[in-house]
Amino acid sequence: MKYIDDVTIAHKKVLLRVDFNVSLNHNQTIADDVRIRQSLPTIEYLLKYHNKIIIIAHLGQPEKRDPEFSLHSVAKRLHEYLPQTKVTLVDDFLTNDRLLKEQQEGEVLLLENIRFYPGEKKNDPEFARQIAALGEVYVNDGFGVSHRKDVSIVGLPPLLPSYAGLLMKKEITMLDKLMKHPYKPFVAIVGGKKIETKIKFITKLTTIADYVLLGGGLANTFLAALGNKIGDSIFAKDDIENAKKILKLAEKEKTQILLPTDVVIGNSLESHTSDVRRIDQVEPHELILDIGPDTQAAFAVAINKAKTIVWNGPVGYMENPEFKRGTDFLYYAITHNTTAISVLGGGDTLAAINKKEYLDKITHISTGGGAMLEFIENNTLPGIEALKKTQR
Repeated sequence: MKYIDDVTIAHKKVLLRVDFNVSLNHNQTIADDVRIRQSLPTIEYLLKYHNKIIIIAHLGQPEKRDPEFSLHSVAKRLHEYLPQTKVTLVDDFLTNDRLLKEQQEGEVLLLENIRFYPGEKKNDPEFARQIAALGEVYVNDGFGVSHRKDVSIVGLPPLLPSYAGLLMKKEITMLDKLMKHPYKPFVAIVGGKKIETKIKFITKLTTIADYVLLGGGLANTFLAALGNKIGDSIFAKDDIENAKKILKLAEKEKTQILLPTDVVIGNSLESHTSDVRRIDQVEPHELILDIGPDTQAAFAVAINKAKTIVWNGPVGYMENPEFKRGTDFLYYAITHNTTAISVLGGGDTLAAINKKEYLDKITHISTGGGAMLEFIENNTLPGIEALKKTQR
C-alpha cells in the first residue's frame, strides 16, 4: 500500500476521504474536534503541492438528507484551523457542480454528508462512478471509517489512482507495532456497554496481553458468568457462554483478567446519589454504573507496571457525572505511567478524555472505534484491502 508521501501528488483534483464524524453538543456545536485535527497533516501536505482537495466525510447515521446531520459546523471548524485556505461546503454535488468546476488550486471543498446519499451505504457502483468523476486521485485518510464497505471506502479505489494519507500511516504503524511487538507487561483495558461487538477483540487481547482489565456494562456479563448477582444492571444473557470461554482461554494463556471486586451503584441512570458495594452485596433493584475504589486501586497496580497499554471504552456510565470517577481515575493512572506506550481509542473513549490535561502523555489517540477493534482482531480493514488491490 502506498502513502501520499511515497509519491508526488501535485496539481491534481484529490478526493480525500476523512473521518469527521465528530461528537456534537445538543445545540449542534462541536463537542470534540480531535478527528478534524488529526487529519490536518494530510490536508496541509496536499495543499502544499497545489492540489484541489475535495473532502468526503459523514456525520452520524442519517436515513436521508437531514439538517441535523449537516457538515456545516465541521466546515466552519476546518476553516478555523486553515485560516489562509478557502473552505466551502458543497450542498449537493449531484445537482450543483458550479463550485466544483470553479475550484482553484489550494482551495478545499467539503461535500455535504455523504450518508445523505443512499448509494453510499449500498456501495452502489453507479454512485461510485459519479463521485470518482469529480477527481483525478483518491486518498483515504479515514482510518476510523475504514472498517466500512461503503462507496467512499471501497468503491472508489478501483476507479482512481489511490493512496493512504498520513493519519492512516500513523494509525497502522502504531497498531501494527503494538500487536506484533508489544513491550511487556502489556495491559489492555476494555469497557463500554456491549460485549457482543467486543468478543473477538477481548479474545485476541487475551492471547497477547498479560492483564485484561474489564469494566463498564460488558464486565457485568463476565460477573454474571461467574455467578455474581448484578441486580438490574445491563448485561448480555446470550453472551454468558462467550464470557466463560474467554475466562477459560485466559487460564490457558496465563493472562490475568481483572474484574470489578467492588462497584458504584445507583437506582437509575439519572441518579444523583450513589453507593459503593462489594460485588457480592449488590441488591436486586440496583444498577452497577461504575467501578469502585478497591477496583480502581487494583487496576492502577496493573497500569503502573505496564510497558504497553491499550484502552477502549469507559468503565462507567459517563453520561452521568456521578458515575465517571472510575474512568477519570484510569485516565490519570495511564498518563502518570510515563514509561509505557499508551494507545487510546473509540468514540466514547475520546469523549471521556476530551479537554483533559496530560493528553500529551498519551502516546497515540486512535481515531478509530470499531476500526481499531477490527484492525486488532484481523490485522487489516476493508479500506486497507481496497487500497492494496489497486496497487498489486
